[in-house]
Amino acid sequence: MKGIVLAGGSGTRLRPLTKVTSKQLLPVYNKPMVLYPIETLVKAGIKEILVIIAPNNAGDFLKLLGDGEDYGCKISYIIQEKPEGLAQAFTIGKNFIDDDNVTLILGDNLYEDDFSADIKNFKGGAKVFAIHTKDPERFGVVEFDKNMKALSIEEKPKAPKSNYAVTGLYVYDNSVIKKAENLKPSARGELEITDINNLFLQEGTLEVAFVHGKWFDCGTFESLFEASELARQKSLNVLK
Repeated sequence: MKGIVLAGGSGTRLRPLTKVTSKQLLPVYNKPMVLYPIETLVKAGIKEILVIIAPNNAGDFLKLLGDGEDYGCKISYIIQEKPEGLAQAFTIGKNFIDDDNVTLILGDNLYEDDFSADIKNFKGGAKVFAIHTKDPERFGVVEFDKNMKALSIEEKPKAPKSNYAVTGLYVYDNSVIKKAENLKPSARGELEITDINNLFLQEGTLEVAFVHGKWFDCGTFESLFEASELARQKSLNVLK
């Protein structure tokens, strides 16, 4: 299993903070944001990690993360010249993934849960993680039947069919590379991760698990503050 941390983009919703640095380098209490998703992967036993970064802040990521030795892994880097959808991670990272399975985590997604068992026991197909949220229209929304079996996933719908949003952690078998290469851009001009998930769903190989602890998509000031507060509380508990 290889790991990818997608840490590109321009972070426009967090301006003016992101005028001087990458969103994923902003502090979440006592650590830069990107360290949290890296820790999620390392905890799950993933030792080879590709960090996909925007060109403007490449040197800062290299200065912080180096070769990954300080964080218990081996880190490689690829520049994402222009963010054209989350699924682009699998086309620009195909040589890194090689013949392995891959876990993608977004560089601004922070989890309280431990996904080690989910990732270590992964056999094939795809596994995504959903959570009940008050604003599902910001994300990919899962529609379930009465037995909570996934029926469809829709990207940023105006009329969500449920309150369950797919969060930014995705586990795939190696077929994700070919699926991503064959994707057509959406109306937004992006290669959508939701389209990848629906391909696995159509094959009958998509599993939707649930996030039980806190989850933060740190793309807004409010979520960045709340994530920092949780990290602070956890740090204080560890010190007690």
